Amino acid sequence: MCADKTTEQLQAELKALQDENLALKRQKRSVEEKLSAALDGTGLCLWQQHIPSGNLTIFNREWGHLLGYSEQELAAHVDSWKGNLHPEDRDWVIAAFEDHVAGKAESYQAVHRMLHKDGSISWVSDRGRIVEYSDDGQPLRMMGTHIDITQEKRYELDLARLAHCDPLTHLLNRKAFEQAFYEYQAVNEPGGGALFFIDLDGFKLLNDKHGHRLGDLVLIDVAQTLQDKVGEFAKLARFGGDEFVILYPQLDKAELSAVAQSILLHYQETIEVDGCEVQLGLSIGISLFTDSDPFIETCEHADRAMYQVKQRGKHAYAFWQVHEPLTPILIKAVS
Repeated sequence: MCADKTTEQLQAELKALQDENLALKRQKRSVEEKLSAALDGTGLCLWQQHIPSGNLTIFNREWGHLLGYSEQELAAHVDSWKGNLHPEDRDWVIAAFEDHVAGKAESYQAVHRMLHKDGSISWVSDRGRIVEYSDDGQPLRMMGTHIDITQEKRYELDLARLAHCDPLTHLLNRKAFEQAFYEYQAVNEPGGGALFFIDLDGFKLLNDKHGHRLGDLVLIDVAQTLQDKVGEFAKLARFGGDEFVILYPQLDKAELSAVAQSILLHYQETIEVDGCEVQLGLSIGISLFTDSDPFIETCEHADRAMYQVKQRGKHAYAFWQVHEPLTPILIKAVS
């Protein structure tokens, strides 16, 4: 009888333990689901690395998910992570990681780029810290977070681009162009260059006749044409409206004249923009500057030379003459 009671007691205790174990598993699963939902909502990935083997454990997302891979396509291993680092970031990111493992840094932290499966670039913020050492002091486990900050980084880069670029033509804006002017002077001592000030002839009439949409397309066309004509070493900007400026790294008037002629000849004939034939003229003023001339004064000289062109018939170019500021040389485009 006593033996039977003991067996019943043991069975009851076993049943209670099984029920408790089942409840704990359910509780663990519920906590993991909540943690995963919370972390996934922030784009954060919680990881653990077994340092001797390099194996990775991802607690709340499938390995490779951030980069577009399935678990079968991308092994959960530190070498897979290293292999998908952006080539320009790989060396310094791995060095930062290994510095922490070697005890040279208190933690591993890096904001860097990784290569997505579709060829795009993903930005991530990585943090990690060793959490377990062996008896002889060797690092065994590291835990950390891996946060996808691609959207935030793109927004940051877009803001920086907008701060320096004209949103319509993607040329430099006035502030960025002035900075480029002084940077050019700083690295070209002694020396100088030329500043083209360009205003479109009759642009307001074109806008009034065809609408602002076509006007915007014309401005984009002009920006691309100017870029093609002056090459990669020149700096271009749109100051607003229909005003464009060019910083050209040359003082030789023959070469500068050839550039101006090439631009004018392109618009000598009617061009087609969005299925509409457009007759466009350009008035160009050119001012030569040295490595010490102020930006505002250089712009003013080129602007005055451009207005001389406007007053004398338009669609031509003129050099500002330092010794004869009121009588710039006027040269019509030759067809």
